[in-house]
Amino acid sequence: MCLDCNPSTLSLSRRHLLRGSVGLSAAAMAGMLGWPGTAAATTAAPALAPDAVVKELVAGNARHVAGVQTCTDFLGNRATLAKGQHPMAIVLGCSDSRVSPEYVFDQAPGGLFVVRVAGNFVDTDGLASMEYAVGHLGVPVIVVLGHSACGAVTAAVEVEQKHVSLPGHLPALAEHLAPPVRTALAGNPPDPVAAAIRANVLYTMERLKTEESEVAEAIHAGKVTVVGGVYDLASGTVTFVKA
Repeated sequence: MCLDCNPSTLSLSRRHLLRGSVGLSAAAMAGMLGWPGTAAATTAAPALAPDAVVKELVAGNARHVAGVQTCTDFLGNRATLAKGQHPMAIVLGCSDSRVSPEYVFDQAPGGLFVVRVAGNFVDTDGLASMEYAVGHLGVPVIVVLGHSACGAVTAAVEVEQKHVSLPGHLPALAEHLAPPVRTALAGNPPDPVAAAIRANVLYTMERLKTEESEVAEAIHAGKVTVVGGVYDLASGTVTFVKA
């Protein structure tokens, strides 16, 4: 069992991460956004600095790649979680059944606030969910997580390249992905789908910073850090990308 999976040592583990953080440079949490009636929920656990969170996510992914999943005790902290949640990161990920963020980053229940939609793009509902996590729960890091061989991005590429007609509500999904796909294809990449997957992560990161919302306000105030990554299905590795 990893230290973070044990409720009796959770605070100790977080303090340890704060003392040893050497990851990506980012501002520490300076306070919580003003959601009414949420003081108890946002102050019950010490806030982690964003670079400490990223360091733990990188370490957790390394454990996942090595096949060492340490957070497997789903019973030990159930009573604690019933009293409230204090996730350290938001993960905006794809709905693909092969990409479960808790396994990808080796985190126990309660560690991640996950928003998933095929193609890992941000829409109004997803943004509202993230506003809740940032404003109500004080989450300091957002991870935009794409993955290799993404079916949604592949479909959006085929719409642009081959003018494929998609059934049902899929055209609306492809339209969300169209801007980054077009940006990727404009560069004539040797692997259009891989390029579009990366471009979609970068585009979504930028949207989180510029779309009018409490999330963007927190980012610009230095309270929230946004990072992006692409998960490789074959190796299990998350390759982080820079805007």
